[in-house]
Amino acid sequence: MTLRIFGIAGWKNSGKTTLTERLVGELTRRGRKVSTVKHAHHAFDIDKEGTDSYRHRQAGAAEVAIVSGNRWALMHELRDEAEPTLDAILARLAPCDIVLVEGYKREAHPKIETRRLAAKDTRPLAPDDRSILAVAADHAVERAAVPVFHIDDIVAIADFIELQTGLT
Repeated sequence: MTLRIFGIAGWKNSGKTTLTERLVGELTRRGRKVSTVKHAHHAFDIDKEGTDSYRHRQAGAAEVAIVSGNRWALMHELRDEAEPTLDAILARLAPCDIVLVEGYKREAHPKIETRRLAAKDTRPLAPDDRSILAVAADHAVERAAVPVFHIDDIVAIADFIELQTGLT
């Protein structure tokens, strides 16, 4: 089975998370099994102080798995390790139809660039990145060398992603 990945990249507050969320909903509605990878540029913690799993990590556990009848999660503490590559993370995912990758804007996988006028930075990424195959924007985009979609046209963007990844 071929791993199909497609990225959603852009500057802070450009609409990446909202577009990713809406694409997951549309693609799953179409019967696709979708996984996601989200890159965070800041310290984050999915665990809360005082929980058993938090205490395990604080005690020095390298990995902590939390398992219930509804879901499971695996937390891996990097400690002195380097941040894993996107490929290393993708290799750990269970089989699925497509992986949507939010962030990782400097990686070479195919992606769509999000643009919003309210973004922290509005410099276009596409002109300098051949892996950006389209733009999703909340405003008119002039002289684009790639297809441009309105950021709310989820059906058309999902159609484009399915076509680009060979899902259709």
